[in-house]
Amino acid sequence: MLRWALIFFVVALLAALFGFGGIAAGAAGIAKILFFIFVVLFVLSLLAHTFRKV
Repeated sequence: MLRWALIFFVVALLAALFGFGGIAAGAAGIAKILFFIFVVLFVLSLLAHTFRKV
């Protein structure tokens, strides 16, 4: 999922570079959502792993 967030971030940067503001904003929004989903799932995974060891 982090890979997809990075891909959308690069697409947003390239779109902004070439002047496609709407596409850049959409891709940046998708990248932000995917990144936060990744962070939440990563933290939940760490917590699950910690509680399983006990």
